[in-house]
Amino acid sequence: MQIGIVGLGLIGGSLGLDLRSQGHTVLGVSRKFRTCEVAVARGAVDAAETDLSLLADTDVIFVCTPIVHLATTVQQLIPCIAPDTVLTDVGSVKASIVKNISPMWKNFVGGHPMAGTAESGIEAAVHGLFAGNPYVLTPTETTPQSAIERVESLLRPLQVKLFHCQPEDHDRAVAWISHLPVMVSASLISACLSESDSTVLKLAQALASSGFRDTSRVGGGNPELGMMMAQYNQPEVLRSLIAYREQINRMIALIEQERWMELEAVLQRTQEARSAFL
Repeated sequence: MQIGIVGLGLIGGSLGLDLRSQGHTVLGVSRKFRTCEVAVARGAVDAAETDLSLLADTDVIFVCTPIVHLATTVQQLIPCIAPDTVLTDVGSVKASIVKNISPMWKNFVGGHPMAGTAESGIEAAVHGLFAGNPYVLTPTETTPQSAIERVESLLRPLQVKLFHCQPEDHDRAVAWISHLPVMVSASLISACLSESDSTVLKLAQALASSGFRDTSRVGGGNPELGMMMAQYNQPEVLRSLIAYREQINRMIALIEQERWMELEAVLQRTQEARSAFL
């Protein structure tokens, strides 16, 4: 197939690398000419330009722009592409995206690859980023089956774990396991920076090892992405943050009141429950 990718960052670039390895022709579009050059040089695309008209003859287009630009990008694409072209996105929020774009383009399939790194940009793109990870599709009752199958036929060879769900269910679920962790992780880093003794802060920074690295990784990621998670999934992010605050308050009470057996029971339960999420 001839594939288009709009937005040649970590996700778009990694998709390009993988799809080209499967024998597809990949054409890329980026706002910056320098990004186009790097994408071609790295082998993420066969050709790249700053003009969306490059994608006129593509079968499927992955729109990998930031969430705030998705609907506008689709509007700009529509005059350039054939009616049977399938559009899909990679946004981490689905309900608002599907609601806005589906009426514009019948062959739209909402998508969200659950993969990433702390790095961003075309330089961070890697082969195999999606292998073994969930890739969620959120078709609605009006999404043509042929459009769904076309997207699936591209994703299955990438060895992803395909899931289908309603856009609203997606947003509530990812608030717990993706958006909340970003806010919690960022709050952890902020809390550490509140240490008023510079000697202690420097010591903490010097001693930080795997535990801090693991728990702080997503909080140290792309600030724009974290902000858009909160903005475009606000109700569910707030719901999860409030529930998390209640758990923190419970921990504080258990420790203040020296209820060690109850604290151990909580930690035992979380130890046993963690594997179900992984």
